[in-house]
Amino acid sequence: MWKRSCELEATLEDQLPIPAKIISNEEFIPPAPTLEQQHYARRALELAETNAKKQNLDRRTFLRTSSGMACALTALNEVFGPCYEVQASEMADPLTFKEPWPKDQFIFDMQTHHVDVSGKWYEDSPEGNKVKAFLQMVRPSLLGFNRTLELLNRTHYVKELYADSDTVMAIISGVPTREWNKNPLPPDQMVATRNFVNELSGSQRSLSHGLIRPNLGLKELDEMERQVKDLKIDAWKMYTGAELGEQYWRLDDEKIAYPFWERTKKLGIKNICVHKGLPLGLFNEKGCHPGDVAKAAADWPDLNFIIYHSGYKGFGSAGRGIGAPVPAREKPDEQEIPWISDILRDLKANPKIKNVYFELGSTFNILSAAAPKICLHALGQMIEVAGADHILWGTDSIWNGSPQSQIVRLRRLQMLPELRDKFQYPELTDKVKDQIFGLNAARLFNINVEEKRKALKIDKMTSIRENYRQGASPSNTQYGWVWTDGAKSPTIPIGAE
Repeated sequence: MWKRSCELEATLEDQLPIPAKIISNEEFIPPAPTLEQQHYARRALELAETNAKKQNLDRRTFLRTSSGMACALTALNEVFGPCYEVQASEMADPLTFKEPWPKDQFIFDMQTHHVDVSGKWYEDSPEGNKVKAFLQMVRPSLLGFNRTLELLNRTHYVKELYADSDTVMAIISGVPTREWNKNPLPPDQMVATRNFVNELSGSQRSLSHGLIRPNLGLKELDEMERQVKDLKIDAWKMYTGAELGEQYWRLDDEKIAYPFWERTKKLGIKNICVHKGLPLGLFNEKGCHPGDVAKAAADWPDLNFIIYHSGYKGFGSAGRGIGAPVPAREKPDEQEIPWISDILRDLKANPKIKNVYFELGSTFNILSAAAPKICLHALGQMIEVAGADHILWGTDSIWNGSPQSQIVRLRRLQMLPELRDKFQYPELTDKVKDQIFGLNAARLFNINVEEKRKALKIDKMTSIRENYRQGASPSNTQYGWVWTDGAKSPTIPIGAE
């Protein structure tokens, strides 16, 4: 059978800080846990039991501490190899765990979401009923749908993103629909969230996407003008696999897409963020394949094409495994990451293309927990082909909860010596991680990081966060769908990012 992750975890005594089952945000079918994941879960709980006693804590409470996170990382290393930098002493002493890590790291999340629309629309239209069902699956509540909306509203978004994690800046995103009054977060409300966060902070912490839908026709050019001139959006977000005009579309379609890139240049927008990969659910799989990226990027070198999810196919319609490593490219021992490797091959064949960027939302969360070695292959190949300065941090929060666990994983991730020696992948140095976490995105959005750091240290959000953290106890609960015993074929609900 299939269950919501938080529904399942509510019946368990303990919730691991790094999930032991792959959690779906509705864009792919969650596979059954592998033997390695099962081994990880057992070992993490064993380590937590031992070390919780040393701190006079029950195991459930212990797992919410940084020592609990150290136990999870240690267990992952025992199963998958030393992919994470963690010491035995950190399981016993939470201060030891926290001490080595940077306090002013510039973490800029390129993919975040929430919902905030009137309840009337959810109840009064077929489209609204579908979105209501999706939201109840993501954040179910015994207190009813109003509580579900509360868990995904703007206030909860601020709490989970800016208080429960080390994120300092973020972009608010959304999904396209035919009509903005039938949308869980249309552009006007996305921008309202951006403005709310910045006014609350007293400094710029939030940017906002606008949404464009080229497959609705050239009338959308007027909507582009409105979003840029009236809403002052910061970048575009789009879904080539969304069949809003009864068809998917391609980035390199000279008739459908190119008028939008021309208008984008005219309007002064540089960054084009496009959902690629994770094709199941709401989207057309062909439209989610990244085979249209290279030509569009080559034809429009003044625009930045930011590939969300890095184009990762996930588990795909064929139900292949986590990374599904297969012989690839010209060397039989190299590892193929479905669809990510397709983009990389196109870039290697066209070395003059320098305006394609890889965003990590959902992809890093899945691979770093369920298959760290595959995660290292993906990052190693991206750095090798595109460069460390072309990878952007994103988490897909708050669909599946606070992003802090993902932040800790990237901070601690280290290249396995066997991969470094065999494939010549570079080390994941602090410099590389700083680039990925935020410096690359800051460059794309013309943000002066040093000046921004000074402003953030004294803004109101920092004060709110420090006050909150004095008594904070964030849950490890992850939201979405997971595989449970007896699952055969799920019903794929409405997809959303």
